[in-house]
Amino acid sequence: MNTSSKHVFLTITLATASLSYGQVAELRLEDLERMALERNPTLRQAEANNRAAAGRAQQAGLYPNPTLAAVGEEISGGPIIRGGEFGGGFSQRIVTAGKLSLSRRVAQQDQKEVEAEADAQKYRVLNAVRSLYYQALGDQRLVEVRMELVKLAGRAVDISRELANVGQADRPDLLAADIEADRIELELITAENARQRTWRQLAAVVNDPSLKPVTLAGDLDTLPKLALDQALETIYNESPELRAANAGITRAELALRRAKAEKIPDLIVSGGVRHNRELLEQTPGGSLRPVGKEGFFDIGIEIPIFNRNQGNVAAARAELDRSRLDVDRTKLALRARLAVAYKEYQDSVAIAERYRSTMIPKAQQAYEMYLNSFRQMAAAYPQALVAQRNLFQLQDDYVKALVNAWQRSVEIQGLLLSDEGQ
Repeated sequence: MNTSSKHVFLTITLATASLSYGQVAELRLEDLERMALERNPTLRQAEANNRAAAGRAQQAGLYPNPTLAAVGEEISGGPIIRGGEFGGGFSQRIVTAGKLSLSRRVAQQDQKEVEAEADAQKYRVLNAVRSLYYQALGDQRLVEVRMELVKLAGRAVDISRELANVGQADRPDLLAADIEADRIELELITAENARQRTWRQLAAVVNDPSLKPVTLAGDLDTLPKLALDQALETIYNESPELRAANAGITRAELALRRAKAEKIPDLIVSGGVRHNRELLEQTPGGSLRPVGKEGFFDIGIEIPIFNRNQGNVAAARAELDRSRLDVDRTKLALRARLAVAYKEYQDSVAIAERYRSTMIPKAQQAYEMYLNSFRQMAAAYPQALVAQRNLFQLQDDYVKALVNAWQRSVEIQGLLLSDEGQ
């Protein structure tokens, strides 16, 4: 197979592969998002964490169980004691100062923090899907661009061969054209490999190993417009990280109240009925008889002399200070991450716009002019080769700028939540 036929064969092969992908219904971003929400195991884990936190909140407010007991005293033989006293009773802790209600409310704030983390994980999964979707859309475009470049390179080889056949081109020009065509074919192969890699990553995020590359529906060129101040306000209002930090303040406030209430002692109440067999009761006739049934009770209370829970109160107060500072720290961290993401977004938007409107059209025109001049023997092939490489690089960089702009937009609109930000 000669060089020109090889180029045609490679182009047809990849075009056929692309057609086979297109025979499957196009996938939209919404389809991939739905698959991820239904199948990603980390979201099921987050739901399980929510249920566990709800169970802990329920348990924290439950009243202590009473204790039933069998009672026996003065168990001894003899003519008077006669085996002593036997019976049964119960004891109950009476919780005071609203401690159970406070414990439940503390646990409920823990649950809110877990819920915020579940929301954050949902954002992380969706952001990962969206970022990979735009990467796959860019990979799809790069394959198309490089297929066109393979065609251009094939034209250059054909022109060089025609001119060489009539003695109007040197062999070095023909070799240079062949080498450049081979290089562009390798770039096409790497672009297709990159596309396969991105789809394998998508398959992992949506938890569908059978997911294969198909044509993606979507507009890569129309970039979203983001304003920094509005983005920051939205992040501050909706960020699950900030919601968790604010829930931490409420939790710490309630935990401090709970620690202060701990010094108020609970009551321990016991009571019951027993049968006293001792001969301690005197009959009218002067004989002794068993006492019989009798009741008893105890009421106990712990006196907070040495332990007034002062250590735990101090720890809870420090935890409250830390929680308040954590809100400020989270805001500063979000602002710093937004600054980086927004700068990259601005750069990518500017690069993509300049490439699209000015640089690529000029490079395309220059390449066509050099190629025509080479065919007419008005220019050397190296000039056409440089123009071709420049066109290739600009188109490649343009697509990469579009992808990066979309990914930074996803990051910003997704409240800056990603696997790297965990």
